[in-house]
Amino acid sequence: MAKSLFISLPVSDLAASTAFYKALGFTPNPQLSGEDGAAMVWSESIQVMLVTHAKWRTFTQRPFPPAGSCALMLSLSLDSRAEVDAMNEAAAAHGGQADVNPMEDHGFMYTRDLADPDGHMWAALWMDPAGMPASAC
Repeated sequence: MAKSLFISLPVSDLAASTAFYKALGFTPNPQLSGEDGAAMVWSESIQVMLVTHAKWRTFTQRPFPPAGSCALMLSLSLDSRAEVDAMNEAAAAHGGQADVNPMEDHGFMYTRDLADPDGHMWAALWMDPAGMPASAC
């Protein structure tokens, strides 16, 4: 089996979150979806599992972070600056929050951050590795 990444996110409204992620370009995977969760496919190797708070409680009893807090940000690569902008606009139009941080334009890399309806942080980015300066890190 190829190495894959499965990201589980607790969501307060499964239907709204499913619609949000579809608007960003994720594809539902009905084989791994049900009343407690929805698998959303980004690529062949990356899937996001949206799970209700009740289902999340079967994974862990750790407390949910306070609203407005952030423990991590996940980044998704896109094929163009226009796609980065379109994802950011789709986030705002479908219950999320666009531009939660200042837009970054480094010439070789362009990124804009957003949050889903539950505040999970994402960065949409486009990068031209050929244009990356030797000291970019």
